[in-house]
Amino acid sequence: KSEQITALMQSLLRDFERIVQLSPALPDEAFTAAQGQNDPGKLADFVASALNIETPVRQELLEELDVQKRLEKVAGLAASEISVLELTNQIQTETRKELDKGQREYILRQQLREIQKQLGEGDDTGAEIDELRSQIEAAGMPDVALKAANRELERLSRIPSASPEYSTTRNYLDYLLAVPWKVATDDDLDVRHASQVLDDEHYGLQDVKERVLDYLAVRRLKSDNKGPILCLVGPPGVGKTSLAHSIAHALGRKYVRMALGGVRDEAEIRGHRRTYIGAMPGRIVQGLRDAGTNNPVMILDEIDKLGSDYRGDPTSALLEVLDPQQNSGFRDHYLEVPVDLSKVMFITTANVLDTIPGPLRDRMEIVHIPGYTEAEKVAIAKRYLLPRQREANGLLEEDVTISDETLGAIVRGYTREAGVRNLEREMGAICRKVARKISVEIAKREQKRAPGGKPRPRKPANMTISESNLEEYLGVSRFQPEMGNRTPQVGVATGMAWTPMGGEILFIETVKMPGSGLTLTGQLGDVMRESAQIAYDFLRSHTVELGLPDDCGGVCGIHVHVPSGAIPKDGPSAGVAMTCALASLISGRPLRHDIALTGEITLTGRVLPVGGIKEKVLAARQAGIKAIVMPERNRADVKDIPADAQRDLKFYFVSDVRDALDHVLLPKAKQNGHSKAAPDVTTPLEQDVEAAVS
Repeated sequence: KSEQITALMQSLLRDFERIVQLSPALPDEAFTAAQGQNDPGKLADFVASALNIETPVRQELLEELDVQKRLEKVAGLAASEISVLELTNQIQTETRKELDKGQREYILRQQLREIQKQLGEGDDTGAEIDELRSQIEAAGMPDVALKAANRELERLSRIPSASPEYSTTRNYLDYLLAVPWKVATDDDLDVRHASQVLDDEHYGLQDVKERVLDYLAVRRLKSDNKGPILCLVGPPGVGKTSLAHSIAHALGRKYVRMALGGVRDEAEIRGHRRTYIGAMPGRIVQGLRDAGTNNPVMILDEIDKLGSDYRGDPTSALLEVLDPQQNSGFRDHYLEVPVDLSKVMFITTANVLDTIPGPLRDRMEIVHIPGYTEAEKVAIAKRYLLPRQREANGLLEEDVTISDETLGAIVRGYTREAGVRNLEREMGAICRKVARKISVEIAKREQKRAPGGKPRPRKPANMTISESNLEEYLGVSRFQPEMGNRTPQVGVATGMAWTPMGGEILFIETVKMPGSGLTLTGQLGDVMRESAQIAYDFLRSHTVELGLPDDCGGVCGIHVHVPSGAIPKDGPSAGVAMTCALASLISGRPLRHDIALTGEITLTGRVLPVGGIKEKVLAARQAGIKAIVMPERNRADVKDIPADAQRDLKFYFVSDVRDALDHVLLPKAKQNGHSKAAPDVTTPLEQDVEAAVS
């Protein structure tokens, strides 16, 4: 029996030693104390007191008087305790292995911060990293951008702050955080309010205004509608850029403008690769950063003046930007993460479409903005330009008054443009002269004032600018009526031209000279030279039909000249005018000087349509032209011409150049070797044309 008790005591001591090793609540001294218990009963009681057992079990052990049975019960409880402790330790070990990565990183950062503190490196870097982490979490980035930001932040935390790579990585994170991933302004979808804003800030331009109002109406019905990509094409000074600013105002959006004139580097659009020193994002991403929202109105100004060289082609980079199907995932070379541009409303401006590549032009909705008529310029000067110049020069409204008639005289005699920039300069010149006179009067009153006297408030000057005193303010008129002293002449036709600056009239002069063939001068391009040759050959092949002399060029040379020889000219639209000028020269019949002609001709005499009708007609009207001959297929373009211009002009629509000759050739009459001025002849088609226009 004593051997069994001894064996139980040794087994219990081994189990208790294991319990002490596994339990953090028991000190090592507990096992030493247990070894000192030689009495079996006391050993059983000591071990039982250290076990995690319930009170009823303890009571049962106390009531057990048989020492061997008590040792056996305590040994069984000790074995169970060992199993529980081993399982608990195993769970804790596995739990520690599966700790959240963020907690582990936090602990490591705390340790790193303490190490840096001990080394005297300070805590600024750690605080900076924590701040960047908070900004990344709050930025609302998409998953791809978020992964890139966290990756760069992790890299930044391992780079010494004195390293050049630290500032490079920090700049990248700053740009990534500056992109307004989730920030957007609410559109003002009130169509009436938007219409009022556009009308208050710009006169006319109905086509563009209606397109913006249509977008607002659709946006109200379909909130996820993508922004339009408009291209405003028109002469300088008609208000393309300022209209884009007004569109942003009407929509309640931020406004960003990018001047693209002269840009030749693709990196200006897509940004630079981060491997280059001084790399930065392109202008698109920088524009979003400046706007602070992901749905601004972004103006790409002068898109027709983009260039290309060895650094790439910016127009090709814009293909992705201006494609609604692709720009939701635009990738800047610097950021290297997708940026959503689908909510941006892009508006581009251009003077001409010829220099814009076809694929890029196809991605934009073209809206033509023609030049202003004289009446429109007068209204713009009265409503916008004159008040602006009064304010800019410190004048009161009563200081200077300009009547509509005087404004019209300024438009005709001092500005010749499609827009109103020069008109505003003339308004500024008048206001400066008025301000100068007022300043002189104030100086005189100051000299007459008694010493110590109070200065009297300035009274309005009440100066009226009229046509009679206009030269006092603006000098001699710079432009004279082009039709001023002209009369019907043999061999001189009035044509029309279109340039990026607007419409123009041009005179085509022809003379006979000794020799043979056709001589062309006036810096004419290849297309215009071919038009002259076609006109010449058409007349030679139809001499009998047209009643022309048989030697219409066979025994004499013909010289065709288009004045303003320093200005290059090209295009097919002068074909009809050249044909009429040559027919007049060969037949000796004068041409009506008050009829302007436009249209392309073929070798068989057909008249083909041309462009720029509105600009040409407005220029002809301003020059004093009374009637227009144009292709029949351009009849629909007349509806775009202002009603007052339609009332002032007669339109002759022709499908064959023979019809044009009937309208402009006058009876043959000579006096002292020169053509006499012929009366205003009513042509056979005049009544039909007037009915069509009305």
